Order: sequence, then structure tokens, then C-alpha cells
Amino acid sequence: MDHEERDRAEAQSAGAFADELRAIHADEAALQARKLRLLARAFELAETQKARIPSMRSRERDMPLRSLAAELGLAVRMNDRTMQSHLWDAHRLVTDFPATVDALGSGDISRAHASAILDAGADIDDASARGAYEQAVLDHARGTTAARTRSFAQQQADIHNPRTLQERHDSAVQGRRIWVTDLADGMSQLNLLTSTALAHGILDRTTRQAKLIKRLDAAARRDSMSAPVEGDGAGGDHVARGEDASTGAAADDTWFDQRTIDQTRADLVIDLLLTGSPAIDPTLDASPGGLGAIRAMVQVTVPVTTLTGVTTGGAELDGRAPVDAETARRLAGDAPGWDRVMTDPVTGIVLTVDRYQPSAEQKRFLHARDQHCRFPGCRRPARSCDHDHTQDFALGGPTEICNLACFCKRHHTLKHNTDWTVRQLPGGTLEWTSPAGAHYLEDPPARVVFVPSADPPPF
Repeated sequence: MDHEERDRAEAQSAGAFADELRAIHADEAALQARKLRLLARAFELAETQKARIPSMRSRERDMPLRSLAAELGLAVRMNDRTMQSHLWDAHRLVTDFPATVDALGSGDISRAHASAILDAGADIDDASARGAYEQAVLDHARGTTAARTRSFAQQQADIHNPRTLQERHDSAVQGRRIWVTDLADGMSQLNLLTSTALAHGILDRTTRQAKLIKRLDAAARRDSMSAPVEGDGAGGDHVARGEDASTGAAADDTWFDQRTIDQTRADLVIDLLLTGSPAIDPTLDASPGGLGAIRAMVQVTVPVTTLTGVTTGGAELDGRAPVDAETARRLAGDAPGWDRVMTDPVTGIVLTVDRYQPSAEQKRFLHARDQHCRFPGCRRPARSCDHDHTQDFALGGPTEICNLACFCKRHHTLKHNTDWTVRQLPGGTLEWTSPAGAHYLEDPPARVVFVPSADPPPF
């Protein structure tokens, strides 16, 4: 067997694996739908039992469901509280989202898709609006991953929910809190529930602080190769002693930071919470203001109608999560600059971004159009991606929008180092072809379009 025949046989094997895995997933989905219907019937039994209790005391009326949850939980070695949550979710899915359960039973979607539809749409009380939301998300879910379905479902919930995003955000923000989950090996997880803009701002600020520390540490390492470097022990317990490059002996006054970005970022959060500022700041002499001068940076897309108060929704953070209108307007007011994004009024597809310098404009256009890596299922933000030539530049591919797309490092490497191929179709749609010959269409994400509200603008 020559190399060509071997490669063809291996590609066919990969295709066979994909077919078998697809069949297994369909079988699993059908079982999940059957399980949901069973749990929903069990929940209805508990409701029937509760209706016969004359007392209005909540504890007594909760007993039928608690008892049933314990019964079912023990049958499958599951905590009864967890089982009670499963019973409630099954009841809501079967009762409020029957088409989703049907699609799950036929193998069109997975349990994760169904959870995404439930989580985003659970707050839609109007039955007609909920049905329209469910159908819109189901049509999308059948052709994409659960993660992208969750993002799309959140957008559709904003469109179909009679309550505005601002009303829902104002209610949800009242539940902000902090709590600790104890883990193994003397570790605990600190959890913070807060608004989307604040959470991403915290992550962005500490990430840039950590990267600055790593850059300065790398510079100190380079300097130490020729002579010992004066240091102040930046990093505390998380650093390691350096060596004099000329002698190999430990340099008493040279310290190097051995932490990863994740470890450094976690230590910075701890320092900021416990001391109000990083306890050790090795950047004071190298960066104006040191670590404390670094501020969070987030990218928010805001429809002009939301900025002017004509509508109350549509703002998004990095194309991943909705932002309430009040926060969006405040962030826009403080922003050092804006990119104006032109979209098709019907499809919502980005048409152009109006900036003068061509190369920078192309990048802004790609970020606005693609929002994330354009490999099917990947959600890496576009601002963290490479700008890839669909047809290689070295082979004559032009540096034009019709030949550019955002790919993360992982999928950029996949395109260039494996038999995966991609070609760009009109409108920014990409067609990926696997080594087994399967084709996957990847459409550019559409922007959410909102109708004007009846309320007058606030300014």
C-alpha cells in the first residue's frame, strides 16, 4: 500500500468513526428524551399529591416532591437535592418546551442543546413568545454546537421576551453574591456572581497585569545571562531563585517568577481583594503607575438605537454575552474611540466598518463580522485570533476581506498542517472540508436587530 492509498484508507476510517459516533449520539439523545418524560411524569405525581394537602405551610407542601426526589435519587445513587433539580428541569422542558424534547428524542439535538434552550428561555412567561423563541433557537441548534446554541439562545430570548433586558438585568443584579465551594487537597473555589461587564473587566485587567509581570520577568532573565540583576523578590512565595549565568551558582539578589499566567492572575486577584492593590509590584519602575495603573478593557457592540434610547437591547460583550442598555451607554460614554459597524437591515450581517487606514480597517471589519474563530463550534474571541488568508498569500491569495477570516491558533494550525481545507463563499460564509470528505458550512454570526420601543428616549 503506497502513501496515497494509506492516507485514503485512514480518511475513510475517520469518516466511519464519525458515522458511528453520530449514531451513538442519536441513541443517547433518544434515551435522554425518554428520561426527561419519565421525570416529568414523576414531577406531576408529586404535584398531584401536593394538591391533596390542605395545609398551606410550604414545608408540608414540599414533602411529596422531596420524598419522590429521595426515592428516585437513591435508585440511581444521586443526591436527592440534585434529583429534585432534575425533576424540575424535566417538568419545565416537557411542559414549556415540548418541541425541544421532540427534537432531542429524534437525535436532532443533544441534551446540552436542550439545557441551553431551557436556561435562556426559562424567563419567558408568555406562551406565544416562548413558542416563537423555541422554534427560532431549534432551527439554529440543529446545525451547530451546544455552546453556540447557548449564545444564540440568549440573543433570541432578548428578542422574544416581553420583559426588556434592562428590566431583567435590574432584577438579576439584585442576586449578586460571593461564595466558596470547598474542594479536595486543601483547596477552595471562590465564586463571584456579578454583571457581565464587571466580570470580564476583572478578567481582562488581571490578565494584562499578569502578562506585564511575565514580560518584565523575561527581560530580567535575559539580563541575568550576562550579569547578576538587582531584584526585590517580586512574587513572594511564588518565585524561584535565579543562577549566575557565568558560574552556575545561586545569585543571592536575583529572583525569577516561575508562575504560569493562570497562577499569576489568581495571585493578583487575591492580593487585590485582601490588600486593595498587588502586595508586590515589580513594575513600578518599569511601567508608569505599575500594576495599579492597568485598567480593564472590554469590547462592547452597541446598536445606535440603544445609544440614543430608541431601543433597550442589542448590546453585546465580545459577541458572547448580552449587556444591559444602561451599562452599554455608560461604557460607550467612557470609551476612547468607537468603530461604526454597518449591517444589512434584514440579515444583520456586517457589511463594512468605516475607518480610513486600509489594513486597520480590514482587521476591524473582520472582528466585527466574525466575532469569534470561524472554525465550526469554536468561540475564541476574534480579537484573540489570527487573520488568516483563505487562499495562501504565498500562492497568490489577495489581502482582501473576501479572502480573510479570523482563526484561533489551534484552528489556524489545523488548516495549515492537516488535510482540513476551507474555502470562502459569498457573504463571508466558510466551507470547511474534513479529511474524510465531510462538508461543514460556517456562516458569519448575524447581529441582533431590535424593533424600536414605545418609551421615549432618556435624553
